[in-house]
Amino acid sequence: MSAPTVVETDPWWVGHLRLPWRLAPVPLLPPAAPPNKRQKAVVEAFRHAWKGYRKYAWGHDELRPLSKSFGEWFGLGLTLVDALDTMWILGLTKEFEEARKWVSQKLQFQKDVDVNLFESTIRILWGLLSTYHLTGDGLFLEKDKDLGNRLMSAFRTSSKIPYSVVNIGTGNAHSFSWNSHSSVAEVTSIQLEFRELSRLTGIVKFLDAVEEVMRHIHLLFRKRDGLVPMFINPYSGLFVHLGVYTLGARADSYYEYLLKQWIQGGKKETQLLEDYVEAIEGVKTHLLRSSEPSKLTFVGELAHGRFSAKMDHLVCFLPGTLALGAHHGLPAEHMDLAKALMETCYQMNRQMKTGLSPEIAHFNMVPQEGHQDVEVKPADRHNLLRPETVESLFYLHRCTGDSKYRDWGWEILQSFNTYTRVPTGGYSSINNVQDPQNPDPRDKMESFFLGEMLKYLFLLFSDNADLLSPDTCVFNTEAHPLPIWTPS
Repeated sequence: MSAPTVVETDPWWVGHLRLPWRLAPVPLLPPAAPPNKRQKAVVEAFRHAWKGYRKYAWGHDELRPLSKSFGEWFGLGLTLVDALDTMWILGLTKEFEEARKWVSQKLQFQKDVDVNLFESTIRILWGLLSTYHLTGDGLFLEKDKDLGNRLMSAFRTSSKIPYSVVNIGTGNAHSFSWNSHSSVAEVTSIQLEFRELSRLTGIVKFLDAVEEVMRHIHLLFRKRDGLVPMFINPYSGLFVHLGVYTLGARADSYYEYLLKQWIQGGKKETQLLEDYVEAIEGVKTHLLRSSEPSKLTFVGELAHGRFSAKMDHLVCFLPGTLALGAHHGLPAEHMDLAKALMETCYQMNRQMKTGLSPEIAHFNMVPQEGHQDVEVKPADRHNLLRPETVESLFYLHRCTGDSKYRDWGWEILQSFNTYTRVPTGGYSSINNVQDPQNPDPRDKMESFFLGEMLKYLFLLFSDNADLLSPDTCVFNTEAHPLPIWTPS
């Protein structure tokens, strides 16, 4: 495999990569080491969750652990596929082989079903790609090629900005029924996956489709110091609902993927890096504040010039992304901000009575007697088993070596075991993180609990710094690892 080359004739994408074609998988894992005590607790948690899924929801998208039933979204075994690489990493050979058999015999994409382009890409497409790299098993790449070809229908718009929904059986693509626009995060957080699929298969259309999106977004006006609005219209190709800026839902992973594409491509695509650095400066200028009484640094939202001290738990991806950037040579102040925001995300968990973060937190900016930094409105106090805090703990520990981040992760795992674990198998999201007596389980185990949460915890507790090192692999926004492109 030859080294990536820079194409000087492209006036927009300075450092644009021509893919280093490679059909063989790149091994990601060093030789296995015996798990330590905390890792064994993660393995036990996975087995407990898997027990419920296998018994009550096998082959279906999601487990409903309380009713001992299942929920369907796409009808593609979402939890099973999302968890494949986790099982391999945790050394669960028996469970993995049974799941592989289901993929081989039952996972078919020729079916009349609408899927969300973003969710099916980050969970299924990359879940299969990651498993291919970990195992070298061509079954997963063949399945991936089939799905990738079917998802291409979403890009058939006049603007090249994809629709949010595509029927993988008929090829019909369209917007959501409730919103004719596409989420900026969703259309800019599928690039890692399709770029790698092109690299492995030699099918250039995957790469071309997603890079056209990035080129288009880069050239659009109506950003604010690198910050982007939440929605874009697939017909006009223009931002809509202008003046609202957030690092939460609908915008979050746009920023994450700017950095990670730059890393994935061997740090050749300078425009991605420049857009990322500009955006972080925009965050510091417009969205960064501190709370009372503890002076926690947090990221709020801006709506038509008015600041809101509201921070989604989703924003807790940011400490990890900042730490990753600093690890790869960005300014030390990025690491300083990462550490400050990591403390905040930890406190979003710790200041709740269950020790689990709410979906949305509001921060006090004025000292008030008897008030904490973090407060929660009744509509926001649910916990969906989201992994962003633990994800960032993994990066902070890998990049700093500070053991406190492991300890914080251990506390969070204990809280999940105490308040979300269902005795008959599985874990359930809960409605009320402020009521330890009755957290009010919602009867749903999201696939990312297995695909992300337990994987990041296992890696956080690992004594082997080479286990899926940020120097050799990059994780997508669903925690599926793929290799960084380097010359052979």
